Amino acid sequence: MIRCFDSDDIQNVNPTVDPIRDLEIIETEMMLSDMESIQKRLEKNNKKNEKKINNHRIVKFGKLKGQLWEQIDLLHFLKNNNNPILINFGGIGPIWYKNKISYIHDLAFKYFPETFTYLFQKTYNIFVPISAKNSLKVVTVSNYVKKDIEHHYKIKDIRVINAAQNNHFKNLSLKRERIILAVSSIDPRKNFNRVIKAFEKLDTDYKLYFVGAKMKSFSDIKITKKSLHKNVFFTGYLNDNDLINLYNRASIFIYASLFEGFGMPPLEAQACGCPCIVSDKSSLPEIYLDSVEYCNPTSIKSITRKLNYLINNNDRRTELINKGYENITRFGWSLSAKKLASLVEGEIL
Repeated sequence: MIRCFDSDDIQNVNPTVDPIRDLEIIETEMMLSDMESIQKRLEKNNKKNEKKINNHRIVKFGKLKGQLWEQIDLLHFLKNNNNPILINFGGIGPIWYKNKISYIHDLAFKYFPETFTYLFQKTYNIFVPISAKNSLKVVTVSNYVKKDIEHHYKIKDIRVINAAQNNHFKNLSLKRERIILAVSSIDPRKNFNRVIKAFEKLDTDYKLYFVGAKMKSFSDIKITKKSLHKNVFFTGYLNDNDLINLYNRASIFIYASLFEGFGMPPLEAQACGCPCIVSDKSSLPEIYLDSVEYCNPTSIKSITRKLNYLINNNDRRTELINKGYENITRFGWSLSAKKLASLVEGEIL
């Protein structure tokens, strides 16, 4: 209900009284007041969100995608923001931008070009050495890759900062099932075909689970459902909760990759109390030392022998579980973050 007064004692912005007009003005002012109140609440919430991420600003910019975004949009953004130090954790980074720290995780595209799309491996072969040489520092994740970069690109003073498993990968004390688990992207380099052939030679009721998604940058892996053993399963992508659950249900983890710069999944398996069989190639012996059983990933016979050994040797599985717990203590994101912070501070000072 709106009450209107026509009196000399009441001051009004309009010289006359018009109930309909005045009602519209009041409604508009109330809407504006509500909008102002909502805006203040949003600003308050935004400030709270900023505190939750330690006042770090997250900015979304650019309209391009992939390499065009890295080489054009990102470069434009950096130049418009006083050329800050760019820490490029993945991808190639703007190749001509020199105020950057570049991560190179591995040179798999040089050794296994057939496992990548033609465009990906050609782009990386051309752009990675240019970007690396136009960097303040080059960082990698293992000594194996460090030596590889030094050999191919003649770059010195490469820093090694290891990766690490996330803390939410842990032993949930679930009942172990007769499951052999493999986790990685669906990439020919991960050697799934040989693992399947090795598994088919076993006389066992174990089930073999593959977890991972197909990546656009990798070439096709030729596995069809019709050709699979009845106890072989592909789950596709799993979120972390489901993946941790499966790590905790599996009795054996296998990682027969042909080439790795670091190789994260066995660390996740070890954190969840699952004994591992790991490839003896590339960086993996450096990362896993004596905490796993090693197999020759190019030999189906070797993979079969190691699987059969762990299936039938409970004492060895228990030993590897304990060694796995010891191994994961060598890695941690806090340690890696401190090393990176020290590197950045050195460039600023």
